[in-house]
Amino acid sequence: MKLSQSDPQIFQLIQKEEKRQASTLELIASENHVSPAVMEAAGSCLTNKYAEGYPAARYYQGCGNYDEIETLAIERAKEMFSCKFANVQPHSGASANLAAFWAMMQPGDTFISLNLASGGHLSHGMKLNASAKFYQPAHYELDPKTELIDFDSVRAKARELKPKMILCGYSAYPRIIDFKKFREIADEVGALLMADIAHIAGLVVGGEHPSPFPYAHVVTTTTHKTLRGPRGGLILTNDEELAKQINRAVFPGLQGGPLMHIIAAKAVAFGEALKPEYKAYIQQVVKNAKALAEALKARGYRLVSGGTDNHLMLLDLRAKDPDLTGAEVALALEKGGIVANMNGIPNDPRPPKVTSGIRLGTPAITTRGLKEADMATVADIIDRVIGARKDDAALAKIREEVAALCERFPMPH
Repeated sequence: MKLSQSDPQIFQLIQKEEKRQASTLELIASENHVSPAVMEAAGSCLTNKYAEGYPAARYYQGCGNYDEIETLAIERAKEMFSCKFANVQPHSGASANLAAFWAMMQPGDTFISLNLASGGHLSHGMKLNASAKFYQPAHYELDPKTELIDFDSVRAKARELKPKMILCGYSAYPRIIDFKKFREIADEVGALLMADIAHIAGLVVGGEHPSPFPYAHVVTTTTHKTLRGPRGGLILTNDEELAKQINRAVFPGLQGGPLMHIIAAKAVAFGEALKPEYKAYIQQVVKNAKALAEALKARGYRLVSGGTDNHLMLLDLRAKDPDLTGAEVALALEKGGIVANMNGIPNDPRPPKVTSGIRLGTPAITTRGLKEADMATVADIIDRVIGARKDDAALAKIREEVAALCERFPMPH
Protein backbone atom coordinates (compact mmCIF):
# COMPACT_ATOMS: atom_id res chain seq x y z
CA MET A 1 0.00 0.00 0.00
CA LYS A 2 1.31 3.43 -0.92
CA LEU A 3 2.04 6.04 1.75
CA SER A 4 -0.77 8.28 0.49
CA GLN A 5 -3.21 5.48 1.32
CA SER A 6 -1.64 3.99 4.45
CA ASP A 7 -0.86 7.30 6.20
CA PRO A 8 -2.36 10.33 4.43
CA GLN A 9 -1.31 12.66 7.27
CA ILE A 10 2.39 11.93 6.86
CA PHE A 11 2.02 11.85 3.07
CA GLN A 12 0.47 15.33 3.06
CA LEU A 13 3.17 16.70 5.37
CA ILE A 14 5.89 15.33 3.09
CA GLN A 15 4.12 16.90 0.10
CA LYS A 16 3.99 20.22 1.94
CA GLU A 17 7.69 19.98 2.76
CA GLU A 18 8.53 19.16 -0.86
CA LYS A 19 6.65 22.28 -1.93
CA ARG A 20 8.37 24.38 0.75
CA GLN A 21 11.81 23.29 -0.39
CA ALA A 22 10.96 23.90 -4.04
CA SER A 23 9.56 27.39 -3.45
CA THR A 24 12.18 28.82 -1.06
CA LEU A 25 15.87 29.65 -1.32
CA GLU A 26 17.93 27.48 1.02
CA LEU A 27 20.80 29.50 2.44
CA ILE A 28 21.59 27.39 5.50
CA ALA A 29 25.29 26.66 5.02
CA SER A 30 25.01 23.09 6.31
CA GLU A 31 22.17 22.03 4.01
CA ASN A 32 21.93 20.96 0.39
CA HIS A 33 19.64 19.24 -2.11
CA VAL A 34 20.56 15.65 -2.95
CA SER A 35 20.10 14.08 -6.35
CA PRO A 36 17.13 11.79 -7.08
CA ALA A 37 19.62 8.90 -7.22
CA VAL A 38 20.82 9.56 -3.66
CA MET A 39 17.22 9.85 -2.48
CA GLU A 40 16.28 6.61 -4.23
CA ALA A 41 19.08 4.70 -2.51
CA ALA A 42 18.17 6.20 0.87
CA GLY A 43 14.56 5.07 0.46
CA SER A 44 15.37 1.56 -0.73
CA CYS A 45 14.73 -1.96 0.60
CA LEU A 46 18.19 -1.84 2.22
CA THR A 47 16.47 -0.33 5.26
CA ASN A 48 15.12 -3.81 6.08
CA LYS A 49 18.40 -5.50 6.99
CA TYR A 50 20.68 -5.72 10.01
CA ALA A 51 24.36 -5.79 9.06
CA GLU A 52 26.23 -5.48 12.36
CA GLY A 53 29.96 -5.71 11.90
CA TYR A 54 32.01 -4.88 8.81
CA PRO A 55 32.30 -6.32 5.28
CA ALA A 56 33.19 -10.04 5.44
CA ALA A 57 32.83 -9.95 9.24
CA ARG A 58 29.09 -9.64 9.91
CA TYR A 59 27.09 -10.99 12.82
CA TYR A 60 24.01 -11.72 10.68
CA GLN A 61 23.48 -13.88 7.60
CA GLY A 62 22.26 -12.52 4.29
CA CYS A 63 24.74 -9.63 4.12
CA GLY A 64 26.56 -10.45 0.87
CA ASN A 65 25.06 -7.54 -1.09
CA TYR A 66 25.59 -5.23 1.86
CA ASP A 67 29.28 -6.14 1.98
CA GLU A 68 29.63 -5.07 -1.64
CA ILE A 69 27.71 -1.83 -1.07
CA GLU A 70 29.74 -0.83 1.99
CA THR A 71 33.00 -1.75 0.28
CA LEU A 72 32.06 0.50 -2.65
CA ALA A 73 31.31 3.35 -0.26
CA ILE A 74 34.66 2.83 1.52
CA GLU A 75 36.70 2.68 -1.69
CA ARG A 76 35.02 5.77 -3.10
CA ALA A 77 35.60 7.68 0.15
CA LYS A 78 39.29 6.74 0.10
CA GLU A 79 39.55 7.87 -3.52
CA MET A 80 37.82 11.18 -2.81
CA PHE A 81 40.23 12.11 -0.03
CA SER A 82 43.33 10.21 -1.21
CA CYS A 83 43.62 8.35 2.08
CA LYS A 84 44.12 4.74 3.14
CA PHE A 85 41.18 4.11 5.46
CA ALA A 86 37.52 5.10 5.73
CA ASN A 87 34.72 4.12 8.09
CA VAL A 88 31.37 4.94 6.48
CA GLN A 89 29.13 3.71 9.30
CA PRO A 90 28.70 6.74 11.63
CA HIS A 91 25.10 7.88 11.75
CA SER A 92 26.04 11.59 11.89
CA GLY A 93 28.92 14.01 12.10
CA ALA A 94 28.56 14.27 15.87
CA SER A 95 28.69 10.47 16.27
CA ALA A 96 31.71 10.36 13.95
CA ASN A 97 33.41 12.93 16.19
CA LEU A 98 32.62 10.98 19.35
CA ALA A 99 33.95 7.77 17.78
CA ALA A 100 37.14 9.58 16.75
CA PHE A 101 37.53 10.86 20.33
CA TRP A 102 36.93 7.32 21.59
CA ALA A 103 39.69 6.03 19.31
CA MET A 104 42.26 8.72 20.14
CA MET A 105 41.71 9.46 23.82
CA GLN A 106 40.81 7.97 27.18
CA PRO A 107 37.99 9.46 29.29
CA GLY A 108 39.34 12.46 31.16
CA ASP A 109 41.99 13.31 28.55
CA THR A 110 42.37 16.95 27.53
CA PHE A 111 41.84 18.31 24.03
CA ILE A 112 41.78 21.85 22.68
CA SER A 113 39.41 23.30 20.09
CA LEU A 114 37.67 26.50 19.04
CA ASN A 115 34.63 27.10 21.22
CA LEU A 116 31.09 27.10 19.90
CA ALA A 117 30.64 30.86 20.27
CA SER A 118 33.61 31.55 17.98
CA GLY A 119 32.60 29.16 15.21
CA GLY A 120 33.26 25.67 16.58
CA HIS A 121 30.67 22.91 16.93
CA LEU A 122 28.79 21.64 19.95
CA SER A 123 30.55 18.26 19.57
CA HIS A 124 33.90 20.05 20.01
CA GLY A 125 33.53 20.44 23.77
CA MET A 126 30.32 22.38 24.41
CA LYS A 127 29.61 21.90 28.12
CA LEU A 128 26.34 19.98 27.69
CA ASN A 129 27.73 17.66 24.98
CA ALA A 130 29.24 14.20 25.50
CA SER A 131 32.55 15.61 24.27
CA ALA A 132 32.72 17.66 27.48
CA LYS A 133 31.17 15.05 29.74
CA PHE A 134 33.77 12.35 28.99
CA TYR A 135 36.78 14.52 28.10
CA GLN A 136 38.36 17.78 29.25
CA PRO A 137 37.98 20.49 26.61
CA ALA A 138 39.85 23.79 26.55
CA HIS A 139 39.67 26.41 23.84
CA TYR A 140 41.98 28.51 21.72
CA GLU A 141 40.87 31.86 20.36
CA LEU A 142 40.27 33.95 17.28
CA ASP A 143 42.32 37.12 16.80
CA PRO A 144 39.87 39.83 17.92
CA LYS A 145 40.97 42.20 15.14
CA THR A 146 41.11 39.87 12.12
CA GLU A 147 38.61 37.27 13.41
CA LEU A 148 40.96 34.59 12.07
CA ILE A 149 42.47 31.66 13.99
CA ASP A 150 45.05 33.04 16.43
CA PHE A 151 47.88 30.53 16.12
CA ASP A 152 49.77 32.19 18.98
CA SER A 153 46.74 31.33 21.12
CA VAL A 154 46.70 27.76 19.77
CA ARG A 155 50.40 27.31 20.55
CA ALA A 156 50.15 28.88 24.00
CA LYS A 157 47.19 26.72 24.98
CA ALA A 158 48.88 23.60 23.60
CA ARG A 159 52.10 24.29 25.49
CA GLU A 160 50.22 25.05 28.69
CA LEU A 161 47.96 21.99 28.70
CA LYS A 162 49.90 19.39 26.68
CA PRO A 163 46.59 18.04 25.28
CA LYS A 164 46.16 14.54 23.94
CA MET A 165 44.49 15.98 20.86
CA ILE A 166 44.14 19.28 18.99
CA LEU A 167 40.93 19.77 17.01
CA CYS A 168 40.52 22.04 13.99
CA GLY A 169 37.65 22.37 11.53
CA TYR A 170 34.57 24.47 12.25
CA SER A 171 30.88 25.08 11.63
CA ALA A 172 31.00 28.85 11.18
CA TYR A 173 34.46 29.83 9.98
CA PRO A 174 34.57 31.50 6.56
CA ARG A 175 38.31 31.28 5.90
CA ILE A 176 40.92 28.71 4.79
CA ILE A 177 42.21 26.44 7.57
CA ASP A 178 46.00 26.05 7.72
CA PHE A 179 46.27 22.35 8.61
CA LYS A 180 50.06 22.43 8.30
CA LYS A 181 50.40 25.02 11.09
CA PHE A 182 48.10 22.99 13.32
CA ARG A 183 50.20 19.85 12.75
CA GLU A 184 53.40 21.73 13.59
CA ILE A 185 51.91 22.77 16.93
CA ALA A 186 50.58 19.27 17.57
CA ASP A 187 54.02 17.81 16.94
CA GLU A 188 55.61 20.35 19.31
CA VAL A 189 53.53 19.06 22.23
CA GLY A 190 53.12 15.43 21.18
CA ALA A 191 49.40 15.73 20.44
CA LEU A 192 47.26 14.04 17.84
CA LEU A 193 45.63 16.32 15.27
CA MET A 194 41.98 15.84 14.34
CA ALA A 195 40.27 17.80 11.55
CA ASP A 196 36.48 18.02 11.46
CA ILE A 197 35.86 19.08 7.86
CA ALA A 198 32.09 18.58 7.90
CA HIS A 199 31.49 21.96 6.27
CA ILE A 200 34.35 22.03 3.79
CA ALA A 201 34.61 18.34 2.80
CA GLY A 202 33.11 19.02 -0.62
CA LEU A 203 35.51 21.91 -1.13
CA VAL A 204 38.43 19.60 -0.32
CA VAL A 205 37.19 16.99 -2.81
CA GLY A 206 36.54 19.68 -5.43
CA GLY A 207 39.98 21.27 -5.01
CA GLU A 208 38.74 24.56 -3.52
CA HIS A 209 40.24 24.04 -0.05
CA PRO A 210 43.55 22.43 0.98
CA SER A 211 43.26 18.82 2.17
CA PRO A 212 43.75 17.97 5.85
CA PHE A 213 45.95 15.08 4.67
CA PRO A 214 48.82 14.43 5.26
CA TYR A 215 48.70 16.68 8.33
CA ALA A 216 45.73 15.36 10.32
CA HIS A 217 45.97 12.01 12.09
CA VAL A 218 42.18 11.62 11.91
CA VAL A 219 39.62 13.40 9.73
CA THR A 220 35.88 13.41 10.33
CA THR A 221 33.09 14.81 8.21
CA THR A 222 29.41 14.69 7.56
CA THR A 223 28.27 13.31 4.22
CA HIS A 224 25.64 15.97 3.54
CA LYS A 225 26.45 19.71 3.45
CA THR A 226 28.91 20.42 0.61
CA LEU A 227 29.36 16.68 -0.12
CA ARG A 228 25.69 16.66 -1.19
CA GLY A 229 24.93 13.20 0.14
CA PRO A 230 22.51 11.79 2.72
CA ARG A 231 22.69 12.85 6.34
CA GLY A 232 25.47 10.81 7.95
CA GLY A 233 29.08 10.72 9.10
CA LEU A 234 32.48 9.52 7.86
CA ILE A 235 35.88 8.96 9.52
CA LEU A 236 39.18 8.91 7.61
CA THR A 237 42.81 8.22 8.47
CA ASN A 238 46.13 7.04 7.05
CA ASP A 239 47.26 5.46 10.33
CA GLU A 240 46.76 1.69 10.44
CA GLU A 241 46.62 1.44 14.25
CA LEU A 242 44.22 4.36 14.53
CA ALA A 243 42.10 2.74 11.82
CA LYS A 244 41.68 -0.36 13.99
CA GLN A 245 40.77 1.77 17.00
CA ILE A 246 38.26 3.78 14.94
CA ASN A 247 36.55 0.63 13.72
CA ARG A 248 36.26 -0.66 17.28
CA ALA A 249 35.01 2.73 18.48
CA VAL A 250 32.22 2.86 15.90
CA PHE A 251 31.23 -0.79 16.33
CA PRO A 252 30.78 -2.16 18.92
CA GLY A 253 31.87 0.93 20.90
CA LEU A 254 29.14 3.41 20.04
CA GLN A 255 26.81 1.86 17.46
CA GLY A 256 25.11 -1.40 16.62
CA GLY A 257 23.69 -2.03 13.19
CA PRO A 258 24.72 0.43 10.47
CA LEU A 259 22.07 2.17 8.36
CA MET A 260 22.75 0.31 5.13
CA HIS A 261 20.25 2.29 3.06
CA ILE A 262 22.11 5.46 4.06
CA ILE A 263 25.50 3.86 3.39
CA ALA A 264 24.26 3.00 -0.10
CA ALA A 265 23.16 6.61 -0.54
CA LYS A 266 26.59 7.72 0.68
CA ALA A 267 28.19 5.50 -1.97
CA VAL A 268 26.00 7.10 -4.66
CA ALA A 269 26.90 10.61 -3.50
CA PHE A 270 30.60 9.72 -3.37
CA GLY A 271 30.36 8.42 -6.93
CA GLU A 272 28.81 11.73 -7.97
CA ALA A 273 31.56 13.66 -6.17
CA LEU A 274 34.22 11.81 -8.17
CA LYS A 275 32.81 13.09 -11.48
CA PRO A 276 34.15 16.21 -13.26
CA GLU A 277 30.75 17.91 -12.95
CA TYR A 278 31.13 17.95 -9.18
CA LYS A 279 34.37 19.91 -9.34
CA ALA A 280 32.61 22.51 -11.49
CA TYR A 281 29.78 22.61 -8.97
CA ILE A 282 32.14 23.22 -6.04
CA GLN A 283 33.96 25.96 -7.95
CA GLN A 284 30.59 27.63 -8.51
CA VAL A 285 29.69 27.28 -4.80
CA VAL A 286 32.78 29.32 -3.87
CA LYS A 287 32.25 31.87 -6.67
CA ASN A 288 28.67 32.36 -5.53
CA ALA A 289 29.68 32.76 -1.89
CA LYS A 290 32.23 35.43 -2.75
CA ALA A 291 29.74 37.23 -5.00
CA LEU A 292 27.03 37.13 -2.32
CA ALA A 293 29.48 38.40 0.30
CA GLU A 294 30.50 41.35 -1.88
CA ALA A 295 26.88 42.17 -2.72
CA LEU A 296 25.95 42.22 0.97
CA LYS A 297 28.96 44.36 1.86
CA ALA A 298 27.90 46.81 -0.86
CA ARG A 299 24.53 47.08 0.93
CA GLY A 300 26.15 48.04 4.22
CA TYR A 301 26.50 44.71 5.98
CA ARG A 302 29.60 43.74 7.95
CA LEU A 303 30.93 40.24 7.38
CA VAL A 304 32.92 38.49 10.09
CA SER A 305 36.61 38.46 8.98
CA GLY A 306 35.63 40.77 6.11
CA GLY A 307 34.44 38.12 3.67
CA THR A 308 34.74 34.43 2.80
CA ASP A 309 37.13 31.93 1.23
CA ASN A 310 34.66 29.06 1.26
CA HIS A 311 30.92 28.41 1.01
CA LEU A 312 29.69 30.38 4.03
CA MET A 313 29.66 33.81 5.57
CA LEU A 314 28.63 35.35 8.88
CA LEU A 315 26.77 38.65 8.91
CA ASP A 316 27.22 40.90 11.94
CA LEU A 317 23.85 42.60 11.84
CA ARG A 318 24.78 45.30 14.34
CA ALA A 319 26.70 47.23 11.69
CA LYS A 320 23.42 47.70 9.80
CA ASP A 321 21.30 48.39 12.87
CA PRO A 322 22.44 47.94 16.51
CA ASP A 323 18.99 46.64 17.44
CA LEU A 324 18.89 43.86 14.84
CA THR A 325 19.12 40.32 16.20
CA GLY A 326 19.80 37.06 14.42
CA ALA A 327 16.59 35.52 15.75
CA GLU A 328 14.46 38.38 14.41
CA VAL A 329 16.15 38.42 11.02
CA ALA A 330 16.07 34.64 10.53
CA LEU A 331 12.32 34.63 11.22
CA ALA A 332 11.71 37.53 8.83
CA LEU A 333 13.80 35.87 6.13
CA GLU A 334 11.72 32.71 6.41
CA LYS A 335 8.54 34.71 5.97
CA GLY A 336 10.15 36.20 2.87
CA GLY A 337 11.11 32.82 1.40
CA ILE A 338 14.78 32.79 2.44
CA VAL A 339 15.81 30.00 4.81
CA ALA A 340 18.83 30.86 6.98
CA ASN A 341 19.86 30.47 10.61
CA MET A 342 20.69 32.86 13.40
CA ASN A 343 24.30 32.50 14.48
CA GLY A 344 26.53 33.92 17.15
CA ILE A 345 29.42 36.08 16.05
CA PRO A 346 32.82 36.23 17.79
CA ASN A 347 32.41 37.80 21.24
CA ASP A 348 28.67 38.09 20.69
CA PRO A 349 27.06 39.97 23.60
CA ARG A 350 23.74 38.27 22.97
CA PRO A 351 22.75 34.73 24.07
CA PRO A 352 22.70 31.77 21.61
CA LYS A 353 18.90 31.91 21.23
CA VAL A 354 19.06 35.56 20.14
CA THR A 355 22.50 36.27 18.58
CA SER A 356 23.79 39.27 16.67
CA GLY A 357 24.39 37.47 13.42
CA ILE A 358 23.09 35.15 10.75
CA ARG A 359 25.00 32.51 8.80
CA LEU A 360 24.51 32.18 5.05
CA GLY A 361 25.82 29.56 2.63
CA THR A 362 25.62 28.85 -1.09
CA PRO A 363 25.75 25.02 -1.53
CA ALA A 364 21.99 24.49 -1.95
CA ILE A 365 21.25 27.46 -4.21
CA THR A 366 24.24 26.50 -6.36
CA THR A 367 22.81 23.00 -6.72
CA ARG A 368 19.69 24.64 -8.14
CA GLY A 369 21.76 26.48 -10.74
CA LEU A 370 22.08 30.04 -9.45
CA LYS A 371 25.24 31.81 -10.59
CA GLU A 372 27.24 34.90 -9.54
CA ALA A 373 24.92 37.32 -11.32
CA ASP A 374 21.99 35.97 -9.29
CA MET A 375 23.76 36.72 -6.01
CA ALA A 376 23.03 40.43 -6.34
CA THR A 377 19.34 39.54 -6.59
CA VAL A 378 19.59 37.31 -3.50
CA ALA A 379 21.43 40.03 -1.56
CA ASP A 380 18.79 42.55 -2.58
CA ILE A 381 16.00 40.26 -1.37
CA ILE A 382 17.79 39.72 1.97
CA ASP A 383 18.24 43.47 2.39
CA ARG A 384 14.60 44.19 1.53
CA VAL A 385 13.36 41.53 3.93
CA ILE A 386 15.41 43.00 6.76
CA GLY A 387 14.04 46.46 5.96
CA ALA A 388 10.47 45.13 5.94
CA ARG A 389 10.92 42.71 8.84
CA LYS A 390 7.95 44.14 10.80
CA ASP A 391 5.61 44.30 7.79
CA ASP A 392 4.04 40.88 7.19
CA ALA A 393 2.20 42.06 4.06
CA ALA A 394 5.45 43.23 2.47
CA LEU A 395 7.17 39.99 3.45
CA ALA A 396 4.35 37.98 1.86
CA LYS A 397 4.87 39.86 -1.43
CA ILE A 398 8.60 39.17 -1.30
CA ARG A 399 7.77 35.51 -0.59
CA GLU A 400 5.79 35.39 -3.85
CA GLU A 401 8.71 36.98 -5.68
CA VAL A 402 11.10 34.36 -4.29
CA ALA A 403 8.73 31.56 -5.31
CA ALA A 404 8.70 32.93 -8.88
CA LEU A 405 12.51 33.06 -8.85
CA CYS A 406 12.63 29.46 -7.62
CA GLU A 407 10.52 28.32 -10.59
CA ARG A 408 13.40 29.40 -12.83
CA PHE A 409 15.79 27.18 -10.86
CA PRO A 410 14.06 23.84 -10.27
CA MET A 411 15.13 21.29 -7.69
CA PRO A 412 17.40 18.39 -8.83
CA HIS A 413 15.42 16.03 -11.01
